[in-house]
Amino acid sequence: MTEHQVELTLDLPGERLDRALVQKLPQLSRTQVQKLIKEGQVKVNGQAAKASQQLEGGEHVLVILPEPVNTDLVPDDIPLDIRYEDDDLLVINKPAGMVVHPGTGHYRGTLVNAVLAHCPDVLGVGYEKRPGIVHRLDKYTSGLIIVAKNDHAMHVIQSQFKRRTVDKRYLALVEGHLNPPEALIDAPIGRNKQERKKMTVIPLNHSATSRPAQTRYRTLISYDGYTLVECQPLTGRTHQIRVHLAHIGFPIMGDNVYGRTRQRTTLGRHFLHAAKITFKRPSDDQEITCEAELSPELTAFLQKLEGQ
Repeated sequence: MTEHQVELTLDLPGERLDRALVQKLPQLSRTQVQKLIKEGQVKVNGQAAKASQQLEGGEHVLVILPEPVNTDLVPDDIPLDIRYEDDDLLVINKPAGMVVHPGTGHYRGTLVNAVLAHCPDVLGVGYEKRPGIVHRLDKYTSGLIIVAKNDHAMHVIQSQFKRRTVDKRYLALVEGHLNPPEALIDAPIGRNKQERKKMTVIPLNHSATSRPAQTRYRTLISYDGYTLVECQPLTGRTHQIRVHLAHIGFPIMGDNVYGRTRQRTTLGRHFLHAAKITFKRPSDDQEITCEAELSPELTAFLQKLEGQ
């Protein structure tokens, strides 16, 4: 991947470096700017910098930007299980195995490609490569996801997530019998230093990537060797539910990243489903609740456990 350099003079005394760069480089989000700084792609007066660095004014800044890969979004006529729709948004029941937005190795067949075929106006809403996507689900997690149709809805729903007023409930089948049967997991999550694609529980003062994370859970049904549990994430960290349940010793069944090395199932996915979501409609602030039942393969697996 080729790169190009941008040289700037920042005359913004008292401002944080990351915020100043977002003002000067509006094509970048603050998250993207922070990532560039962390990767050493930003130099202030020739020196490495921190996102929180306070500017004195007149700093010379060099930013090394990677050239974007040309991945023009293409509509794909893929059926969508739409559970709610209005002029502002869609709530879709995403199947396991579908990637939410295009990325390396997944340029077609994603949820975004399918949404563009259903609602072409989503193109240009929010982020260029993931238009309309307010939050995400892992590839092998099924269930409800909100897609914004316009910038106003995008802003309103994102604000609700930021204020933690969106109520999300997941169903997970974990290995073992949960003890205690109901609790709050309060454990910060950050990126695994040894395996960068994985997340892990890390104390807040031990890693710059660690962020507070809380998940409530309660037992629904106990089976022979398994527990069906409802999880309510109070924060929105990457892989949060999967990491938290594995951390307390009850990994999600079928999770080949955070689970035990030997899985006793041929399900082909982990047993995690976004079953219910409650939010306020952008148009009139009315509370909306959407639900999605377990997919047939998950229901069949539970029936097999009941038979045992």
